[in-house]
Amino acid sequence: MTASRSHIARDMLDGIARVFLADALILPTGILTFAFLTRRLGPDGFGSFAIVSAIIVWIEASINTIFHRPTLKLVADTKDWKRVGATIVRLHLCVSLVATVLLWLLSPSIGKLFHEETLATYLRLFSLDIPLAGLTDSHRNLLVGIGGFRQRALSSAARWIGRLLLIVVLVELGLSVNGAILGNIGALLIELVVIRVYIRPPLLTVIRVNLPGFWSYVWPLVLFAISVALFTRLDLLALKILGGTANEAGIYSAAQGLAVVPGIFAASFSPLLLSTLSRLITAGDVSQAKTISLDAMRLVIVLLPFAGMTAGMSYEIVDFVFGPLFRPAAPLFSLLIFGALGMVMISVVTAILTAAGKPKWVLVQGAPLLPIAFVGHILLIPRLGVIGASTVTTFCATLGAMSSVLAVYRVWKIFPPPLREEKSKAAPPFSIGPRPESTTRSSLEFKVLRSRSFSAGSIWARGKSRAPSTSPASWNRAALQRRKEGAI
Repeated sequence: MTASRSHIARDMLDGIARVFLADALILPTGILTFAFLTRRLGPDGFGSFAIVSAIIVWIEASINTIFHRPTLKLVADTKDWKRVGATIVRLHLCVSLVATVLLWLLSPSIGKLFHEETLATYLRLFSLDIPLAGLTDSHRNLLVGIGGFRQRALSSAARWIGRLLLIVVLVELGLSVNGAILGNIGALLIELVVIRVYIRPPLLTVIRVNLPGFWSYVWPLVLFAISVALFTRLDLLALKILGGTANEAGIYSAAQGLAVVPGIFAASFSPLLLSTLSRLITAGDVSQAKTISLDAMRLVIVLLPFAGMTAGMSYEIVDFVFGPLFRPAAPLFSLLIFGALGMVMISVVTAILTAAGKPKWVLVQGAPLLPIAFVGHILLIPRLGVIGASTVTTFCATLGAMSSVLAVYRVWKIFPPPLREEKSKAAPPFSIGPRPESTTRSSLEFKVLRSRSFSAGSIWARGKSRAPSTSPASWNRAALQRRKEGAI
């Protein structure tokens, strides 16, 4: 590896650490925000806020994913990023404005669909967040594409801290759900201001520039983005449409909020992975790109035991964060944490396939999730309620993760090795069934202390001590060698 390529790899590792730590602020700030809102708004008010948030987040995520990966790929491959970036920012903003107008007009109908007339008012207020998100997301994508990982981390930290403070202040002023919505909008504005300090693509000057290869990446990634974004929000929306109450929606949303940790990791890791792989491939170092891709998939597998331990502490975590009123969210959290981990693998593989120049493969491995989930929710939610919704989501995410790994193997002939038997045994057994009513903070502290004894470093070291496995057949050879060594 040349010095420049080594520098790219170090930048990625440093950027991953910084961005993840900054995005991880959503955990303490998000938990404090959730705990504050659930107590101030109650299940009904929090449920209404969760529904409108799910709709807005889905719209913004769908629009961002149209431009997200193509922007990273194009900016990483070009030198004149300002001209390209200005065009992409304006396109992103125009699409966001169209979505804002449509949502404003459709808000009354959406309120009737969910049997909540007050949702129309909340949706119209929250729709102001969409164009602001378009500007912020496009600037953030440009910043990551040019390698500004540290600046990206700083802007995220400012957003999550500002979000917590604004929501607490506005809700305490008596604005209730409207205050929570305005707090989210204000936090996004803070992030945009911070990013504009570092990069300032021209917004008013008209610059016409061709985007070579942009649209060939856009259409498959757009369809994939819409499918996955709708899939991630389909469970909550289907639960409400199929007869769920606002109370059940609030309980389910609380479980989703606790299962957000893997999603934070994916949001921090995947863009940097795509930017780094694109640079390596452009430089002709495909072998190094394959090595980094293999390590990225291995890292997701290493997180499985931690998901098991988290599920085992689900009742204690829910009681500690939300209080006993939200105890029914615990079994949902036990399932959704594994579904969230499956979505991390899908996100990582999507970055790998996009960098490898296979956007159509991204669509093929992700498109089936939505129809399968749609049928599953129709069949299980009327029978099992919230448990049915979480079961369908976890099953589909796991199925998508397995198919995505196979897609990478077909493209680059690399395959992540499975966890050793001793690794899987490290995760304690967990249950999603009824638990004893007596749950104290001391039991939570004991379980957290016990989970800390499980060392992620030892797992990663054992995984890295072996030669990189590029096919399932190599596992058998490695197993035979270990048996011979054991016999000796």
